[in-house]
Amino acid sequence: MSFLPDAREIIQQLELYHQQSISMQASAINQLPLADLVSAMDLEKWAKNGGLTGEHLLKFTEKYLSATTRLHHPGFLAHQCAAPHYGSALASMIDGFTNNPMNIYEMGPAAASIEYFVINWMLEKVGWAPAPYPPNRMDPQKITGGGVLTHGGSLANLTALIAARTKMAPSVWDTGNPPDLALLASPENHYSITRAAGILGMGQKSIYHLEVDQNGVIRPDKLDKAYIRMKEDGKRAIALVANACSTAAGLYDPIREIAQFCRENDIWLHIDGAHGASALLSEKYRHLLDGIELADSLSWDAHKMMQTTSLCTAVLVRDVATLERAFQQEASYLFHEKEEPGIDFIERTVECTKAGLGLKFFMVLGCLGEKGLAHFIDRQYDLALECYEYIRQIPGFECPVRPQANILCFRVDGDDERQLFIRDQLIAEGKYYLSTSDFGGRRCLRLSLMSPQTTLRTIQDLVSEIRSLTGI
Repeated sequence: MSFLPDAREIIQQLELYHQQSISMQASAINQLPLADLVSAMDLEKWAKNGGLTGEHLLKFTEKYLSATTRLHHPGFLAHQCAAPHYGSALASMIDGFTNNPMNIYEMGPAAASIEYFVINWMLEKVGWAPAPYPPNRMDPQKITGGGVLTHGGSLANLTALIAARTKMAPSVWDTGNPPDLALLASPENHYSITRAAGILGMGQKSIYHLEVDQNGVIRPDKLDKAYIRMKEDGKRAIALVANACSTAAGLYDPIREIAQFCRENDIWLHIDGAHGASALLSEKYRHLLDGIELADSLSWDAHKMMQTTSLCTAVLVRDVATLERAFQQEASYLFHEKEEPGIDFIERTVECTKAGLGLKFFMVLGCLGEKGLAHFIDRQYDLALECYEYIRQIPGFECPVRPQANILCFRVDGDDERQLFIRDQLIAEGKYYLSTSDFGGRRCLRLSLMSPQTTLRTIQDLVSEIRSLTGI
């Protein structure tokens, strides 16, 4: 066994894979039955006998890659996962090999330093005060922002709500939840918010849904209705959760008006910006996040709109003290007096062991720079508007809402079953992979324009395929 020859073979395989993907020489999706794949990759043989190196590794990798979903493919239009920049892939390999679980500084000084820098960079984009260098010079009299990188938006949302809950009920770690805790949330929130309420021991009945308009966007003029109902039930809101943007249709809630309501009523405002917070980098689209600096916490995925490998999500808070008080823990082998030349992130996270995540994003930022990332975001958002103007003018096609991000919903004439039939047929053919969502009570076909290889021509060809399938 030798690392360098095997690594070279795999890199060559990935280069071929990339070229086949962007040129559409291979399918965007290839869903073979699980049992067939287990057999084809000879998993039982390799697990029993070993020897997966050299020529054997080459053949195994070929089989593995042939059954992957190709995110770089122009026809990958289904989910909000980045077609990653090669810099992020290289960073994943570096982190995978060095394997520094950097939640405590001594287990990964380089990874922890990059994470600290990345968090500060994000805080400045939001409009919050970054933390000082070195961290131990933080002024307790001054509100300073802070955060941590987590393994995904669901965990980031949970972490933010734990911080909000602990602020509302500081003794929760000793006495458990008070019975009067509640959550104000949009019915269009990602399902991770409902999950978080369950994990926090609050339950779905503690969620008071805010009124939304016909597009599922929070109505700021109706915020008091859910709030008054909650108060009449004798409840206290640990937080209000708004979208930037919604998962189903990519629409932004009006943050400034919501934030003003939260300030007036002393409510923690959490923004689920997993997908749409990256618009903070865009001069053209930053206005969609107007008022974000008034929020208390924000989740922001780099592995969606910032071309970063999964997973890499920031949970950011306006006041770092709220995050550092979110958890309580005892472990004599970790928490004790010691020389601290850097920072331990472990007190800010659900995870006890956490991978180094900052390098995966930083190597994209370092390759493209802020302007390069902003250009990509502008391109994808602009493309969604182009596609919207194109599709809505086609007889037999309908776009129920003008996109605000790079997510576009559309329908063809017919019932919900027809939309699902179209998706199933396209996936079976493999050239195009798109999803569906419920919008306004109707099933829509849904495009997430994630690949830099996707163009208006790609969507025009997709429409031609759909018209061939349906006869429209």
